Amino acid sequence: MLNITLIGYGKMGKMIASLAEQHGCKVKSIIDPHQEGCEKEIREDLLGEVCIDFTQPQSVLENIKKVAAVGKHMVVGTTGWNKYEDEVRKIVEANNIGLVFGANFSIGMNIFNRIVRYAASLCDKFPIYDVCGWEMHHNQKADSPSGTAIQLAETIISQSSTKETAIYDRLNRPINKSELHFASLRGGSEPGWHNIIFDSENDTIELSHHVRSRACFATGALKAAQWISVHKGMYSFNQMMEDLLC
Repeated sequence: MLNITLIGYGKMGKMIASLAEQHGCKVKSIIDPHQEGCEKEIREDLLGEVCIDFTQPQSVLENIKKVAAVGKHMVVGTTGWNKYEDEVRKIVEANNIGLVFGANFSIGMNIFNRIVRYAASLCDKFPIYDVCGWEMHHNQKADSPSGTAIQLAETIISQSSTKETAIYDRLNRPINKSELHFASLRGGSEPGWHNIIFDSENDTIELSHHVRSRACFATGALKAAQWISVHKGMYSFNQMMEDLLC
């Protein structure tokens, strides 16, 4: 069993804890200063072989510094800290640890992103098709668009000879041919729904990924913990999946 520490004990932390043993992991400790019954600060004696961070963007950098300083590996599922990526890479290299990060730890979404890439490359060969997308999340989600929506939009643009820019805001005009419109909806308790549409005058091709439970994210995070426990360096979840799919 791989000993892990959970940093952050919100919905994702609780889900990871409930599934840990099914995926060969044992929760050694839980650190969250805002939750009763949890440890309040990161200390070396509390940490397992891998620490899984689902906290807040403003906390991530300091958490990584503390964990890296004692030579422990990390899985970072918190989003919104991209501006620190270069600094984090230096911390990882200087302390010779492994770190996996991602906007979405769903294995299914990672596969879906590959399907979207292939579909976009095929449809790009036929100018009759235009492409757009939308995503929906629960009414407590802090960001819009989601990191996953941005990733999918970038994937489509990378395969398109016409789309150059993603537009996530409301449009009060016809969209330009070079713009990819990707809309966001927020409401209810929806954990995650992403739709990509390739549309022509004659037919529509629609691709969809619909999360039924946060368990899919927890499963991916636990898989990442197992994988990074034997790797050094900084990797995206996508890079980890590339390694597993080889």
